[in-house]
Amino acid sequence: MIKFFLMVNKQGQTRLSRYYEYMDLHTRTILEAEVIKHCLSRSKEQCSFIEYKDFKLVYRQYAALFIVVGINETENEMAVYELIHNFVEVLDKYFSRVSELDVSFQFSLFMFLLLPASARLCDIRRNQNVATIGLNYVQQR
Repeated sequence: MIKFFLMVNKQGQTRLSRYYEYMDLHTRTILEAEVIKHCLSRSKEQCSFIEYKDFKLVYRQYAALFIVVGINETENEMAVYELIHNFVEVLDKYFSRVSELDVSFQFSLFMFLLLPASARLCDIRRNQNVATIGLNYVQQR
């Protein structure tokens, strides 16, 4: 399950945040600062998956923006990595080249486009569960 979605610039300023579980404002501020510090300090050669406290971070850099997604331990990291890529592809269709200014001035559009992207991940997970149930049924026969 996705816990949060962040878009951050190279200076560490949060440009977009969406939380799927309740957190008070003080906890969000501390969490964002620590998560951003962990992701921005890594080199491009390092893995884009980080285990942090009780969840995993999946991040990807596009130009001057970092997209960071916090997920629980059971979520598939590669599916979330692909979700990030697909989200940026959709943004590129709208803006030709996504920039930090687009996030600032078209905030509501970004939030609108983020909803179906996160729903798509739920569809992927549901299809995996259906395939697993079908496979278990076939193996029992």
